[in-house]
Amino acid sequence: MRATAHRRADYAHFHPITTRWLDNDAYGHVNNVVYYNWFDTIVNELLISGDVLDIVHSSVIGLVIESACTYFSPVAFPDRITAGLRVAALGNSSIRYELAIFCNDDELAAAQGHLVHVCVERSSRQSTPIPVPMRILLQSIQIPSLSQSQP
Repeated sequence: MRATAHRRADYAHFHPITTRWLDNDAYGHVNNVVYYNWFDTIVNELLISGDVLDIVHSSVIGLVIESACTYFSPVAFPDRITAGLRVAALGNSSIRYELAIFCNDDELAAAQGHLVHVCVERSSRQSTPIPVPMRILLQSIQIPSLSQSQP
């Protein structure tokens, strides 16, 4: 069964991202790998701007252990995009983010997907609980109905 595109109202945090000429591929639209860059960008933008991640000094970092993306409609330079983010599930050390890419002023996602971070100690790469300040920030964009339905 094919997924249906989510609406902007389904997401709790947004970040504009500028498309670039080099994002287009030979087929005249943004290449699929770029969407994963956008997913990483919005997650890290939230964590950095929320003062819960210092990419150079934080002792706890998140590593992506799973990701997926479903595409609904093409995006191409010079489209304006907005990335939407919500937290679907918080475990002891893992976070499931759900993300969407909205093109120009469209209400329906051009693409949507998820990624799962596991929190690890930077030096040992051993799993560690989500730090309390990070958990509080993530809970602020968690969709309650989603967290109950996720494994």
